[in-house]
Amino acid sequence: MKPDLEVVQIREGESFKAWSHGYPFHTVRWHFHPEYEIHLVVATEGRYFVGDFIGEFAPGNLILTGPNLPHNWVSDVPKDASVPLRCRIIQFSEAFIGGVMAVFPELAALGPMLEASRRGLRFPPETAMMIAPIMEELMTAQGVRRIELFMLIAGALTRAQGAEILASTSYLPDPSGYMSAGMNKALAFIREHLTVPFTEGDLAEIAGQSTSAFSRAFRRHTGMSLVQYVKRLRINLACQILMSDEQAAITDICFEVGFNNLSNFNRQFLAEKGMPPSQFRRLLVENINAAKAA
Repeated sequence: MKPDLEVVQIREGESFKAWSHGYPFHTVRWHFHPEYEIHLVVATEGRYFVGDFIGEFAPGNLILTGPNLPHNWVSDVPKDASVPLRCRIIQFSEAFIGGVMAVFPELAALGPMLEASRRGLRFPPETAMMIAPIMEELMTAQGVRRIELFMLIAGALTRAQGAEILASTSYLPDPSGYMSAGMNKALAFIREHLTVPFTEGDLAEIAGQSTSAFSRAFRRHTGMSLVQYVKRLRINLACQILMSDEQAAITDICFEVGFNNLSNFNRQFLAEKGMPPSQFRRLLVENINAAKAA
């Protein structure tokens, strides 16, 4: 079974994406993406898949996957149950980490680890315990502090003893083969053009299908209509901006993520998150202040 392309949104003006999600979640499926990923499980147990590797996970499961390596974590939870926070994730591109290593020769130690991650790397529990609070802080960090925390994590991973390679030596991911699927071509287009207008007809042409056939296939593939899917991605991007930039005006965020009407943005944000963006930001600030006071 070919993996699905995950659309990773790294905001302009940021070097990497740091985020978390619960379970179930729309990215929980057999998928790949061009970015490296640091994945830390904080709740639930279950089974995970990296390339041709299958293993059992529990809280503290810390994995680094390289570009285009298919992976998935499936939690063992009762039917219809939900978990608000299952994992924390950092995703970064080859261009970003390669550029940083070119500027700072001291980071050459990252090279062997990044190369090994192309087959997936599992780090020991003591490393997971060490970086868990750093990743938690990184979820809402801003400015230079984000880079400081990222480097602390990178350093801890390079010094880890006993990291295990997961996929077999014969397993080689083939992104060209994955991307030959018309739906993945369409998803890649959405990823690259999320904040600008496009139509279902545009995507159908990219996928090599009629508009009606593409619409049916897209709903089967994602579980939602194109309009719902794009709306969710744009609202999630807005949440990233709200969490990472306290000074960004909500009106500016509205247009930055692809909406062209503030009232519609507020209405869609409320429908998706259960609160308007202003309340989302206020609750986030209150949570950060409470954590600092504790």
